Amino acid sequence: MLKERARILAVTIFALDLALVAAAFFVAYWLRDSFLPRVMADSFTGHLYPLSAYLPLLPLVLALWAVLLLSSAQYRDSHRTVPLIEEAAAIFRICATGTIIFSLMIFALRLGEKLLDNDQISRSWLLLFAILTFVLLLAEKLAVRLTARYVRMRGLNYRTVLIVGTNPTALEMAAAILGHRFWGFKILGFIANGEPHPLFPRGRFPILGSVEDIPEILNRQVVDDVIFAVSRKELDRLEELFLMLQEQGVRTRFALNIFPNTRAKVQFEELDGLPLLTYSTTPTNLLQLLSKRILDIALAAAVLVLAMPVIFGIALAIKVTSGGKVLFRQTRCGLNGRSFTLYKFRTMVEGAEQQRRNLQHLNEMDGPVFKVRSDPRVTAVGRILRKFSLDELPQLWNVLRGDMSLVGPRPPIPEEVAQYQRWQRRRLSMKPGLTCLWQISGRNNIDFDRWMELDLEYIDTWSPMLDVKILLKTIPVVLTGRGAS
Repeated sequence: MLKERARILAVTIFALDLALVAAAFFVAYWLRDSFLPRVMADSFTGHLYPLSAYLPLLPLVLALWAVLLLSSAQYRDSHRTVPLIEEAAAIFRICATGTIIFSLMIFALRLGEKLLDNDQISRSWLLLFAILTFVLLLAEKLAVRLTARYVRMRGLNYRTVLIVGTNPTALEMAAAILGHRFWGFKILGFIANGEPHPLFPRGRFPILGSVEDIPEILNRQVVDDVIFAVSRKELDRLEELFLMLQEQGVRTRFALNIFPNTRAKVQFEELDGLPLLTYSTTPTNLLQLLSKRILDIALAAAVLVLAMPVIFGIALAIKVTSGGKVLFRQTRCGLNGRSFTLYKFRTMVEGAEQQRRNLQHLNEMDGPVFKVRSDPRVTAVGRILRKFSLDELPQLWNVLRGDMSLVGPRPPIPEEVAQYQRWQRRRLSMKPGLTCLWQISGRNNIDFDRWMELDLEYIDTWSPMLDVKILLKTIPVVLTGRGAS
């Protein structure tokens, strides 16, 4: 029942969020079209095109914001444990990411050329819409929190908690609850499971009894939640107690730190009714990953279309100056080591791969990677293509095929992967990309271990907003040719 109520509340808040996004859409139009030209005539001259010109964009806005909101974990069962500053930062990321992707999607759909250049879709309206969306969503979250606190201050909407265990984990649990009273939990006391830990402050926290006393405690007190802070060795002994709590409808939680030294994120899942405790060191949010894929397809398709004259010009230059094949094909390792064929413009002479062994002594990179700054196999046209990363344009086809992403660790060749240390193989756990943190941090000017560390940093901190930041920082790196070999 409580879970169903939480879901209903989450759906209601989600619907309200989308309603506020739509409201920001229309209020931004009114401010830019009617209000600002009156009060700031010098800065905002003239009116916008009719609202009917903007309305076709509303479904696109709502769909985009729906994906971003759902992928941000804003609608978990309870917001009791989420700090306001964290929620505000999440809303800011959503609005910033949404505005950037919205602008790129307009461009990708060729609305940019037809509408934006003619000021039919106002840039100032777009900025106002982004600001209003952030302000309205943040005000809503603040209002929800203030309402919840107001209710709880009057003794309503609290959940009473028993903590089973008197060890350091139990004390950490109690400290977290007491340090965040707005979560709406009230500790009734502790249940001893063996001798209390020497550091347990008996005078501060009441010990209501032992594990055998829990049925009696449930009869004389209202208990909403029981939190077990015990070791995994004790779980079998507590099974009967767990089943008894389940029969009485008491929500039960287990504070289990099975692998205390792991860096993986822990998720609880079900597989055909079987509970699974999942450990993952890579992003697992399907909606966020879907938004990444949508961005890949939209941008890769748009750039391929717009760069078609450049692509034909490069192909012609390669054919005229060095003959042979225009494209270079090479087997690379993709997601979790999957093999795929990577496409690049050929920048070396024909048969360059067979000459590599003779040039091994010129390698300037440590580790298994082969890099030579002044590689004699590179053609004159190839040097220009490499300097500005134009040789990688065909990899946009790999992005459209799903072999690669726009942003991700660069795809290695199988021979390099065979020489990886164990910790370095984790960089294969995310789809490879055209650009990455290594690309914008110096490329060939940093050593191999630092390169691997940057890739793992990307995986550990990934978000759709991080992809957008890397893409934006890649533009000046490519234009200046910084760090290219």
